[in-house]
Amino acid sequence: MYPPALKEWDTQCQALTSGRAALIVRKGGIMETHDGFEVEHSRFLLYPTFLHQNGAELRPEFQSLLRPDPLPGTLTLPALAEVVAVWKIEDLERALRLEPYQALTAAAIERRYAYRNRPWLHAMLLRVSPLAPPLRLTETPEMLGCLSWVPLEGVTLPELAPPSRPEAEVQALHAELSALLR
Repeated sequence: MYPPALKEWDTQCQALTSGRAALIVRKGGIMETHDGFEVEHSRFLLYPTFLHQNGAELRPEFQSLLRPDPLPGTLTLPALAEVVAVWKIEDLERALRLEPYQALTAAAIERRYAYRNRPWLHAMLLRVSPLAPPLRLTETPEMLGCLSWVPLEGVTLPELAPPSRPEAEVQALHAELSALLR
């Protein structure tokens, strides 16, 4: 089975691939089941999207990552992500504690938290391994639009570079976030 791709802002994908961030805050692209919360996929490619990307919602240290789409019509998948941990956050104060750990501003976190008048969001800690070289595909009409998961049937993954962050750092971050979100 081929890993799907998760659409995320290009700036976020750059931050994750370079190791500047390891956490994303999501409202969608996940699902609830009768057994509780599950990440729809625990392993996926990062799909940089320029749609809806908003520089005003990025913390100052991530502003320099904003760029126009370098190759319109070509999809460049930079990395494979594996979910280390997921937290469902139903308290705004806890959600705002995540600001220093990822690229979004507190206002952007609050907006996502309150989106569609459903007060919650999910935080996903990721182990990210860059693809060497990045995978380039022609963007098809089926890939476009406001969807989170994009299936990639028949795609051969290139080699993986070492993870963007050492495993000890990922585990320390997991422990720190678990304590922070109690």
